[in-house]
Amino acid sequence: MENSTEIRSFVFAMYGNTDHLKYLFFTLALLFYISVIFANTLLIFIIYVNRNLHEPMYLFLCNLFVNEIYGSTSLLPCLMVQILSDTHEISVFFCFIQIFNIHTYIAVELGTLTIMAYDRYTCICKPLHYNTIITTRKVQIVILVIWVVSFVEVGVLLSFTIRLKRCRTVINNIYCAYHLVVELSCLSDRTVSPINDLIFGLIFGVVVPVSYITYSYIKILSVCLKASTETKIKAFDTCTPHLISLISFVFACFYSLISQRFNMSLFPYLGVVLSMYVVIIQPLQNPIIYGLKLSNVLKVVAMYIGIRTAVLVPPGYIILENYLAKK
Repeated sequence: MENSTEIRSFVFAMYGNTDHLKYLFFTLALLFYISVIFANTLLIFIIYVNRNLHEPMYLFLCNLFVNEIYGSTSLLPCLMVQILSDTHEISVFFCFIQIFNIHTYIAVELGTLTIMAYDRYTCICKPLHYNTIITTRKVQIVILVIWVVSFVEVGVLLSFTIRLKRCRTVINNIYCAYHLVVELSCLSDRTVSPINDLIFGLIFGVVVPVSYITYSYIKILSVCLKASTETKIKAFDTCTPHLISLISFVFACFYSLISQRFNMSLFPYLGVVLSMYVVIIQPLQNPIIYGLKLSNVLKVVAMYIGIRTAVLVPPGYIILENYLAKK
């Protein structure tokens, strides 16, 4: 029986024989990665250079966009390498690095979305006290706490898994996932029960944050039912992108948590694709829905487009246009 010192690498079993399509898949993955980096970096830049957007909500959004870049980088570069590889192997060290990165990305994402629900609750339900309750300093501290707690939490979780003896090397996926690596351990040394792991993930990863978010939105809804039309429109504009992002993220996490542990998917490759939604589609979806829905961001984009257009138009045309307008 092999022990953990003899196993130096794992093999991904779900890539299959894609020799004739690997360059197409590589191109698609590269385009996704470039799109994620460009979209999130663009919105971070827009928020950074415009002082009108230096508000708590936009600081949370910046943290969300930074995390999207972090999360997609934890998977897509490795995914592209594996697509072009003939062996689909990954070293044990880099496998655990990928697990750490992906799980901290998920923890930071969920923590940020949870605190953003509190921010929306305070803004809509306690507007007169919002600037006192939610300050820039407090937002910076909360963001730092979210990252530190996520890193410590995942680090402690992995510390128990790294020491397990591993008797198998084949991972039934296209990337390293925590519970799949635990399943590779020898039965005699498996100190982490998949059921206990599932219960822990559901309680602290889904039930607790979702319960708090649900409570916040119930309060928001109760205020909106009694509020003016203007307040309802404001609440709708600011809460819709958060709800879309939250629902899609929680559903994808819940599906991945349940289906991969109990092999519920009738189509294994469909389950793998859906499990990647969190790390591929979510980082591209968030900048799109926030960029298109938030009016302040749209105004800044329009302003920059207007400046570029004015620079490109010859001054003579602008003078002539003003002269004709006066006539």
